[in-house]
Amino acid sequence: MTLDLEPGLRLRAALDQEPVDRPPFVCPGGMMNMAVVDAMDSCAAEWPSAHTDAELMARLAATAQEATGFDNIGLPFCMTIEAEGLGAEVFLGSRETEPRVADYLMEDLAETDRLISFDPAAGRAKVTADAVRALAARADEVPVVVCLTGPVSLATSLIEPMTFYRALRRAPADAHRLLELCTDALFSFGDALVDAGAQVLCIADPSATGELLGKSAFRDFALPYIDDVTRHFAGRDRPTIVHVCGDATCLGETLEELAAPVVSVDSAVRLDVLRRAAPSKVLMGNLSTSLLEFGRRETIAEAARSCVRHGAQIVSPACGIGARTPAANLRAAADALG
Repeated sequence: MTLDLEPGLRLRAALDQEPVDRPPFVCPGGMMNMAVVDAMDSCAAEWPSAHTDAELMARLAATAQEATGFDNIGLPFCMTIEAEGLGAEVFLGSRETEPRVADYLMEDLAETDRLISFDPAAGRAKVTADAVRALAARADEVPVVVCLTGPVSLATSLIEPMTFYRALRRAPADAHRLLELCTDALFSFGDALVDAGAQVLCIADPSATGELLGKSAFRDFALPYIDDVTRHFAGRDRPTIVHVCGDATCLGETLEELAAPVVSVDSAVRLDVLRRAAPSKVLMGNLSTSLLEFGRRETIAEAARSCVRHGAQIVSPACGIGARTPAANLRAAADALG
């Protein structure tokens, strides 16, 4: 029997390791967003206004999906909403640059009393939930995937990263306490997005690479909190993707220990090597974002097919897409999988 699946059913089947008509092409939002300038130009919704207006956010997200051919809508457009909701000051960026933390909230890990309670019904957290709600009616046709900032990356948005990394050895109890508070915020934000209609969650933790933490510290300080988030949303029947930056294969069998069913990796990773390290996982990746922005469409199409040949069950950008990436280049990758 020949399958012909709507994108939402295709993605869910791939997540469950069931037969699909073709591999899904996915861009989960957050660090990996598809809201390129071409899409902004075609729908009169652009950054930074779309970060703070639910109608503009929804319009831009839907237009970007239609222009690029991804099998999902991905929100939000940045990795700063959780940090802002905990009290950090955020600069919203420009038409071509994503928001970033303007100043760290904490100078010392003992200063957790400076964090405010995360309120998913306020600020840009509410804007994102409202945008998801507006987009979620077409769940089978085009699913909404939402991205949460990973616990370590959220922690290093609240305090200078090297201060945090040093604390893993010098003050591990303080590091764990901050990670616990960050994880609680992720529960709160993610619950609001699921209530609004999000079908899949991605946890992107670029500050928790194997090169930065090493296998032992990843197992002690990243994996438990990522797994807490995964299990929380599994309890709500929502599958979770975990994106690990850098050469994730240096984490070895630790990737297999993740509770999430899907591991997403960047272009530094050989997928055949990753398969040996994480034999039970759905593999997602790992199209070079440099190639997507600057490459020829024929080369991009062949790279997308190559990802599948080397083991990707879900094809996705390897990291953050540059805002100047032509929508037609992304469409070339989507069409190559059809």
